[in-house]
Amino acid sequence: MFMNLPIPSTQRPTLSFEFFPPKTEEGWADLRATLERTRSLNLDFVSVTYGAGGSTRSRTLEMCRDIQNDLGISAMAHLTCVGHSRVEIDSVLDQLSEAGIDTLMALRGDPPKGQTEFVAHPDGFRYAEELIRHVQGRGGFRMGCAFYPEIHPEAANAEADLANLRRKQEAGASFAVSQLFYDVDLYLRFRDRARAVGVTMPLVAGLMPVTNLASAKRFVKSMPADLEAAVAAVGDDPAQVARVGVEQALGMIRRLVAEGVEGVHLYTLNKSGSSPALVDRLRQEGLFLRP
Repeated sequence: MFMNLPIPSTQRPTLSFEFFPPKTEEGWADLRATLERTRSLNLDFVSVTYGAGGSTRSRTLEMCRDIQNDLGISAMAHLTCVGHSRVEIDSVLDQLSEAGIDTLMALRGDPPKGQTEFVAHPDGFRYAEELIRHVQGRGGFRMGCAFYPEIHPEAANAEADLANLRRKQEAGASFAVSQLFYDVDLYLRFRDRARAVGVTMPLVAGLMPVTNLASAKRFVKSMPADLEAAVAAVGDDPAQVARVGVEQALGMIRRLVAEGVEGVHLYTLNKSGSSPALVDRLRQEGLFLRP
């Protein structure tokens, strides 16, 4: 039934990239260059995000179709609950199926721009778990979901956050991808707690080599002091900051692989610099080699 997109497993860790549909022609030019570079990297798959409020729905579909059919790279489409009725969700699923996309990243999604709270469509879904259960009931798709090593900002506590992840697994998710983190201990502690409460699906590490420290710190709650010091030591030279970022990410991945991580998903920001350079280094070290 399913195509050849390798989902993360305990047998071999996967390596993948995440892209987003650009809003400008300049952004599309950057993305095209990145995609051409990506074609040669022999990744397991790439994912394409879904804009707030479903704002890039058609472009997400088009990108996935082009990446998979024209570039020969297996693609996973993000799908969110935001702003969509069940009928609209089913229409999206039909279009994805027709395009040969059979793996989804199922998410609740962020509120549309200008809104601070998530409000479900009257005939839609409130939580990713509900979306996953609906898609699972239709059949025809494998699904990933999200988890948060630093705990979801809306979770009551760590226990509630883990219980939510387990519910997503029980609803039909077959793997999960983490929100960005820079402290490996956070991921490992979360993984151990998740396993203790019955989460058995692969937990993929979501990483992004630092290219700008201030920007990176906006994505996370915890930034290791040694990484901040290493970036500070090279000053404002973008090339040197990028070099430090690749080295730091390489160290994280070495440790994660040694600890048995099932996959690494790189948030590229559509750029063709640090993430491809990191993959080249991983290949040189014999990591993530595909059969």
